[in-house]
Amino acid sequence: MTAPPSISYSITIRLEVPAGGSAVGQLTGVVEQAGGMITALDVTGSGTDRLRIDVTCAASDTDHAQEIVRAIERVPDVEVHKVSDRTFLMHLGGTIQMEGKHPIRNRDDLSMVYTPGVARVCEAIAAKPEDARRLTVKRNSVAVVTDGSAVLGLGNIGPAAALPVMEGKAALFKRFGGIDAWPLCLDTQDTDEIVRTVAAISPGFAGINLEDISAPRCFEIERRLREQLDIPVFHDDQHGTAIVVLASLRNALRVVGKKLDSVRAVMSGAGAAGSAILRLLLDAGLRDVTVVDVDGVIHRGRAGMDSSLQWIAEHTNPDGRTGTLQDVLAGADVFIGVSAPNLLDADDVASMSDDAIVFALANPTPEVDPAIARQHAKVVATGRSDYPNQINNVLAFPGVFRGLLDAHCTAVYPSVLLAAADAIASSVHDDELNANYVIPSVFHAEVHQRVALAVREACERTEGTVGQDDAESPGPAS
Repeated sequence: MTAPPSISYSITIRLEVPAGGSAVGQLTGVVEQAGGMITALDVTGSGTDRLRIDVTCAASDTDHAQEIVRAIERVPDVEVHKVSDRTFLMHLGGTIQMEGKHPIRNRDDLSMVYTPGVARVCEAIAAKPEDARRLTVKRNSVAVVTDGSAVLGLGNIGPAAALPVMEGKAALFKRFGGIDAWPLCLDTQDTDEIVRTVAAISPGFAGINLEDISAPRCFEIERRLREQLDIPVFHDDQHGTAIVVLASLRNALRVVGKKLDSVRAVMSGAGAAGSAILRLLLDAGLRDVTVVDVDGVIHRGRAGMDSSLQWIAEHTNPDGRTGTLQDVLAGADVFIGVSAPNLLDADDVASMSDDAIVFALANPTPEVDPAIARQHAKVVATGRSDYPNQINNVLAFPGVFRGLLDAHCTAVYPSVLLAAADAIASSVHDDELNANYVIPSVFHAEVHQRVALAVREACERTEGTVGQDDAESPGPAS
């Protein structure tokens, strides 16, 4: 499937053309003939004989961008000076920065922000360690931790190459949750060392967000950190995905008039995301689901399964189905894919029940071409931003952590995940709901606040905790 032009492959081409020639009029047509999409054409300089023009256009990938440049270079009288990749320009020097909350304008400010005044605050925390949350950045800070072993669809590219993703994650925490997040890229993929390192740095944070750590190590790392730490540990690749999938599925079922506890579902993929989605859907009331991995249908009699697959076999596939994905997909109401590209074709989707739901979430190439799936399924969702119904974790993690931090929650409970999913789903009102809008935009005016409130209330019901930072007196006498 050829990807359409995307802003993520946006380039700006600086060129010069004769002031009175026809080259300017040809530029748009040349870019379109090359398969690109012009998003801006700006005259940045003018003389009596020449014009300097910046042409900004979207391409499908890096090679396509180069093809567009070559096509422009072939236009008579066009002189290309410079080509800038806008995504790389945005990442020059990183995408985040630290800023102080108070101006340091004079000696008095310096004496309170730093020495000698800061010593009084240190002594207060030493006497009452729990005040670190009240008197430091800890109260609003999350560590975004990775080892670079499973970054996006790129695989094991290491900690340095993972840093741009972690910076972006931190920027999204701030934009949508008002949270100060810090990227921590660890130069080790040893499970024991990762657990020790994260535990050692944990006093400076109110939450840990694990990111892009490969399965099955991510399961053990999350489990052990949750056992050791008294702050919430959240693996976004698992639980963020699960939350948004459940929210989207709830609304998709509203569109087709079916109930979660009465549909038959098929899942493709039993890794980190697939396992977490499965567990949350079961917690939400799904009863009949069959999971398929690279070796076929997971069932109780299958040999060679590890503990994770064994758990899946014991909690799914009530009819004991065997065979391939195609074997079990026929007649199913719901397909959820978090696996590999191009596993299904039109006939496979057509074999499903009437008003079928297809969530093909493999990125960047889904399990089935969305255009083909739409010919036979009622609701189709993907992980891509260039199709309706994008399953995007950004809808979940900022609000989830905002609620966890506000409630001083010490763990991430199933009730928290369910509450977050319900808050996202309810952000789509009845008069907005349709087959192409089962999940709100990440820029929805209320969704992140709804998630935060729902998570906070779920935490308080579970732990009986209430965040009181803002109500407490700031001094040591409190």
